[in-house]
Formats: sequence, C-alpha cells, structure tokens
Amino acid sequence: MHIIVCIKQIIDPETPMSQFAIDPRTKRQVPANNPLVISPYDANALEVAIKLKEKQGAKVTAVSVGGATTTTALRSALSMGADEAILVNDPLLAGSDQRGIAHALANTIRKAGTYDLILTGCESGDWADRAVPAFLAEELGMGYVGFVTRIEMRDEQVVVRRVVEDGYELIEAKTPFLAAISSDETNTARYAKLRDIMTAAKKIIPVWKAADLGLDPERIGPGAAKVAITDVYIPVKESKCEMIEGDTPEEKAANLAARLRELKLI
Repeated sequence: MHIIVCIKQIIDPETPMSQFAIDPRTKRQVPANNPLVISPYDANALEVAIKLKEKQGAKVTAVSVGGATTTTALRSALSMGADEAILVNDPLLAGSDQRGIAHALANTIRKAGTYDLILTGCESGDWADRAVPAFLAEELGMGYVGFVTRIEMRDEQVVVRRVVEDGYELIEAKTPFLAAISSDETNTARYAKLRDIMTAAKKIIPVWKAADLGLDPERIGPGAAKVAITDVYIPVKESKCEMIEGDTPEEKAANLAARLRELKLI
C-alpha cells in the first residue's frame, strides 16, 4: 500500500503576535527567525498514515509545494516516519491559487507512482480555506471525504470516521481515495526521536520543477488565479473610555441611553 500525504509548511501558529509581521508587498507573513512547522492538520494526516504503516505495512511519501526552506517540514515528516519526501519548488508556481496548487500536487502524485490513499489536512494552519483537498480529489478523479479523524483499511476498502455536527459517521469507499484529516485524540502528531531526526537530515529530497511535472502554464501562477488577495493586515485594537455624567442614577441612565442612540448603537 502506498500512502501519499500532502503537507504545507507554515510559520508556527504559536508565534507571539509581537514577532508576527506582514510584508506589505507580497501580502504574506514575514518568516524572519520564526520557527517553521508542518501545518497542524497536515501533521495529524501524517500521523494517520504512519499508524496505518505500522499496523499493516505501507510506504508513506510526504509531498509539499513551496520554497527551498520547505525541506524543513519535509525532513520533519521523514523523522516522524515517512519513507520518502518530494518538494515541488518552481518560481512559476508563486502566486498560484488553490486550484493551481491542487494541479501541481495532482501531477506530483501521478509522477510519484501508483498510490492507494491520499491524505491531507482538512485545512491549512495559516489561511484555513479548506479548498485544496476537494480540488485535488477533482483533479485526480477520486472520492473524497473531509473532516476525517480515523481510517481503517479492509482489503481494498477504506473505512473512515468523519466528524459531523452531532457526532460522527462511518463511510466506506474504494481505493484510491482522498481523505482530509481533522484532529482527534488518536492522531496527535508524535515527537520524532533524535536518531530519526539525524537520519532524516541525511536523506536526499528530490526537487521537481513545473517542467518535470508537465504543469499547464495556463493553470498556475498569479495570471491563472481565480482568487486574488487584495490586502492582509494585523488589526489595530483601539479602546476609549467615556464617562457618563449625572446627578442621579436615573439621569445617568437617561444620558447613557441618549449617548448610545447618538452613536447609533441602539
């Protein structure tokens, strides 16, 4: 069985606001010296894959689209238990929207060989748009279920447990299949052992370009994007205190009501 896990590298969500900044030109977070990590739900997906590997045997491949520093997340995946990692890094992909990224991931997965199960996080830890998994399933022409917390393989059938509003539901599907993973007490990402971290640091991570994958130039990059980010900013919190005067409680209440009406709050 071959399980491919799509991961994204992001700035650690636990980064203090005092160290968080937005580049006004790119409308992106400024990495600075902030730690880079696997997006949390992607780490949950990786844990699900590794547990399936440990239970019944499987090859786990981690795939990511990003810049050169994305090897940090991929080496983390290797240290956790992934067998191989692939980085897709090409300037032509900069500015791609969710469909463009899904196109790149789909062609990467096809080039990686036969596969049985594709796992992603249910959303990214930075933009949280939840769009890429569905677009990826569409690109690959396979079944897809979101908000999955647990997976069990039964011959060529996959049984997934999916979170719903008032509980959960069990869904059966045939492989190949794509599941977007949500967090659960059974899929908390493990901590890598020092020995595994050192081994992962020595592994070669192939870097594939758009030309290697035969990507359609009309579907990637900012020119192909159907969604454009117009502005990203850190909200400025302002608070003011205004004292309501009055000689009696009744007068103060009347003055407060008048002021609220003036501000069109009531």
